[in-house]
Amino acid sequence: MKKLVFILTTFVALSFNQTATAQNTIVDAAVSNENFSTLVAALKAADLVGALQGDGPFTVFAPTNDAFAKIDQDALANLLKPENKKALTNILTYHVIPANLMASDVVAALKKGNGKVEVKALNGTVLTVMQKDGKIWLKDQAGNYSEITATDVKGSNGVIHVIDTVVMPN
Repeated sequence: MKKLVFILTTFVALSFNQTATAQNTIVDAAVSNENFSTLVAALKAADLVGALQGDGPFTVFAPTNDAFAKIDQDALANLLKPENKKALTNILTYHVIPANLMASDVVAALKKGNGKVEVKALNGTVLTVMQKDGKIWLKDQAGNYSEITATDVKGSNGVIHVIDTVVMPN
């Protein structure tokens, strides 16, 4: 029953940009939602599941399956191969901030930064969070944008914010 309530709560959060509360890790939240099946497969291929089940705190900007579908499918399949684990790890850890950043924290930082703030990702590189056209966006190092479409999906070790495009480090 608890799992069913959690799944329904997560679904509502992802569909309607509302807050969901969970007692499982952020990885558990991703595994329990079919919209993250490609992300989960990538986390497994990069051997990052165990790390993201750790104490944290982590903020994950989680691309949906539709976000991964924007990537050339041959390139994606190639990234998931064992020999490309280092490149895949670099991309995935670019989506993780080693802190617990709730949407309210991001909004407060954007106000202080005049609509723009830089955050250091787990891979050591910088993502820019921006407010534009009444929405919150991530800007990657290549200048590409990803909209944050849902926020504050809580886990015991951090929070997930859903994004519509995979961000790429240089």
